Formats: sequence, structure tokens, C-alpha cells
Amino acid sequence: MVASPELWVLISFVLFVALLVYLNVPSKVVEALDNRAEQIRSELDEARRLREEARSNLADYQRKRQDAEKEAQDIIATAQRDAQAYAEEQRKAMTELLQRRMHLAEEKIARAEEQAVHDIRSKAADVAISAAEIVIARQLKDEPAENLVAKSVKDIGFEDKAQEGQRSSKDRSITLSFPSRT
Repeated sequence: MVASPELWVLISFVLFVALLVYLNVPSKVVEALDNRAEQIRSELDEARRLREEARSNLADYQRKRQDAEKEAQDIIATAQRDAQAYAEEQRKAMTELLQRRMHLAEEKIARAEEQAVHDIRSKAADVAISAAEIVIARQLKDEPAENLVAKSVKDIGFEDKAQEGQRSSKDRSITLSFPSRT
């Protein structure tokens, strides 16, 4: 039986286990396994923490994106309101400008009408005076013309001066000259 291989395997196995116990290998293996388990536990905790942080960051970014979208919509709405207000203001300014120009044009037209009426009246008066001169020149002779001049001078209040002028120069006679149209 000493020569059987099973016996030698048993003896070598027992010696190997004794050597392992002597060298304190089982406690080192257990310690190594405990360290590895702690390291895995630590890595799992870190992974959970990172996952929670990633979720938190994702929620923050989504909230910031929504806030940015809302702010962009607010900016667009404000820009549209400002553009509408500016357009309305420009419309009012243009309307006021057109009204002022229309008013100025109407005043200019009124002044032109007044000037035209004045020019026509002035021209009509000139024509009437010319026609009256022609009519008076044809109808009045020298003596009635002198009486008419004397009466006009008397009416104006220069009769004393006219009489003095007539007395001092009796040989001078007043004659009216009217253009004659034939």
C-alpha cells in the first residue's frame, strides 16, 4: 500500500494544505477576496453616484433648454410687438407728415387763389380806369374838365392852395390830358 499512487496523492495533498495553512494563505485569499468585493462595491457606488449625477445634469440641461426656448419665444414675441409698434409709429408719422404737406399745399393753393384774385381785380381795376379815362376824355371838354378838377381839389381840402395858385397865375390854366383811343 505504500506504493500505491493514491496514497502519495493523498499525502501530497495533505502536505500542500498544511503548507497553505502554515503560510496563512487562506486568510490572505479571504482578505484579497474581501478587498476585491469592497473595490467592486466602491465601483458600484461610484457608478450609482455618476448615474444620479448624469440624471441630474440631464434634468438641468433639459430645464435650461426649455428655459432657453421660452426665452427665445419671449424675445421673438417682444421683437414682433416692437416691430408692430414701430410700424404703427411710422404709419402715424407718415400720416402726420402727409397731413402737414396737404395742409401746406392747401394753404399754398389758397394763397395762390388769393393772389390770382388780387391780380385779376388789380388788372380789372386798371382796365376799368383805362376805360373810364377813355370815356371821360371823349365826353368831357376842357371847361367841364377844369370844373371837375377844381371840385375834386376842393373835396380833398386843397381848395385854398388851388385858389391861391389860380390867383397868382391867372394866365396858367389846368388842363387834363387823357389818352385818346380812336
